[in-house]
Amino acid sequence: MNNCTNSTLKEFKILGFFTSATGEIVLFLAVLLIYLFTVIGNVIIIVLICFVTQLHTPMYFFLCNLSTADIAYVSVTLPKLLSITATRDHTISFQGCITQLYFLLLCGQADIFILTCMAYDRYVAICKPLQYLMVMRKKVRISMSASSWLIGVFNSLLHSLITSSLSFCYSNEIDHFFCDLKTVSMLSASDSTNRDILSTIESIFIGCLPFLLIAISYVYIISTILRIKSSNGRRKAFSSCTSHLTTVILFYGPIIFLYMKPETAHSRENEKMLSVIYVAVVPMLNPVVYSLRNKDVLDATAKISIYLYNLSIYPSIFFSIYLPFFLLFY
Repeated sequence: MNNCTNSTLKEFKILGFFTSATGEIVLFLAVLLIYLFTVIGNVIIIVLICFVTQLHTPMYFFLCNLSTADIAYVSVTLPKLLSITATRDHTISFQGCITQLYFLLLCGQADIFILTCMAYDRYVAICKPLQYLMVMRKKVRISMSASSWLIGVFNSLLHSLITSSLSFCYSNEIDHFFCDLKTVSMLSASDSTNRDILSTIESIFIGCLPFLLIAISYVYIISTILRIKSSNGRRKAFSSCTSHLTTVILFYGPIIFLYMKPETAHSRENEKMLSVIYVAVVPMLNPVVYSLRNKDVLDATAKISIYLYNLSIYPSIFFSIYLPFFLLFY
């Protein structure tokens, strides 16, 4: 491996999913629908939060950030998968792969830290309600959000630079449906000792620590809820954090399973399917999870729909286009 001197690699091949011709059609349609629903759903969430004043609260501020990250997340991966499925051209340039890797890491890490900020927001709202407005003031939540993105920017840049300097002499076939850091690193002929040490350290500080903070937050939240005497009060308090808890479980579950289980040659397809959950399915479900049975969002949706209806020159045409997405939140 030390004799590897190949520095002329121009492209990778993303293998994607191995399926029949009929399976490719089904896969294309499924991915297309997931992508459209994800983008449309999250755009609606962002528009509602930006234009409806009753949603100008810390919780929805972080949700707006989460929706932005989710739109970028699916836009980096799914269009390329659609292109591969439709054209059967599996190639991606070396620069394109590194760029995709950068934005994947950026959005994924932003998701992790934003979910952690949301857990802290729920902790303060339920455990310290009288101090909520003071603790989660505008300056604090902007600082928390900016920190989440900046950590992702610099850490993603570090990994992208390291990956771009690796040698790939023996294979350029990425057995995944996107340029996954773990899969791309496995192709490298370069010494992996320093990268393994870095990955271990980052797994602790960027993966385990935020998850631990979220878990600790919910220990305090559940403990506080159980001390509420009124059953209606307990139900109301718990309902305010069920959406966030659902997203955390959906997001972290597949990731923990993927990165903790031993690597085998016969599990690649299963790993790809699990990756679909946190790369595509979770971003698609987030708008629904945060909207179903959420009175604030439903009221905001009604206000925006009425406002747009009044502005529309052709109301019947407007409702024929907008109403299906409006009903999605009910």
